[in-house]
Amino acid sequence: MKIEVGKYAGFCGGVNLCISKLEDILKNNKDVYCIGDVVHNNEVVNHFKEEGLIVIDSLDELENGANLVIRAHGAVKELYEECEKRNIKVFDLTCPKVLSIRNLVTDYLNDESFIVLIAQKEHPESLSTISFCGSNSTIIEDESEIEQLIKKLKKYKNILVIGQTTFSEEKYIKYSNMIKAGLDNNVVIKNTICNATSIRQKETLEMSKNKDCMIIIGGAKSSNTHKLYDIAVSNCKNTYIIETAKDLNIDEISRFKNVGIMAGASTPKSSINEVIELLK
Repeated sequence: MKIEVGKYAGFCGGVNLCISKLEDILKNNKDVYCIGDVVHNNEVVNHFKEEGLIVIDSLDELENGANLVIRAHGAVKELYEECEKRNIKVFDLTCPKVLSIRNLVTDYLNDESFIVLIAQKEHPESLSTISFCGSNSTIIEDESEIEQLIKKLKKYKNILVIGQTTFSEEKYIKYSNMIKAGLDNNVVIKNTICNATSIRQKETLEMSKNKDCMIIIGGAKSSNTHKLYDIAVSNCKNTYIIETAKDLNIDEISRFKNVGIMAGASTPKSSINEVIELLK
């Protein structure tokens, strides 16, 4: 069996930074909390739970003055404001790419402007980003929403189109161009898809064209991992999405001769290596 592993498989820069900072935070502070998974990977989350990170469901579970980690996806604006009121110490591990979008929208927070976020509507990053975009903003996820959106946008002088950092770049470009084509307004398109996401998607596309099997490794909740699966399966019907090597049916995989491996942005190197060893 020939095995090819994507050059850009695994941790992106934002996740690396988040994990490195969290290690230090846990060493130097007691009773550190996080609302939800710090990144969308169970292996990473379980590791940090063992290191002492306490995962909770909401801010209501915290006492005033507690230590709270903001995960890599970011948090809604209202949470930051509530933490300040309650003297909760915030360690913000939001990905720098996500933070940069907040700075980008500043000039469009007025009555004459409207911000369109192309994204998964229920993804934590999307909910965080849109909370900083003011009342003149919306999230669209599907092409079918664009026609009605264009009708709504005609009365605004300026339109800003941005995207969830891990959204499909192909879809983002298509949707944003459709919006621009349908309006006479001053439409500004800012491709905020993370460069690491874009590179990983392109590499997956090329790799999947010449493989008889593709294995995509990543957390079940990971948006960017599922995008990689969608790209791979469009070229290689024998594409499998797994969290760890334990999820592989080795009898089924062993019939393939040319296997490609790609992993999401929050997939640890150890998970990738375990799959490689199992295949070997």
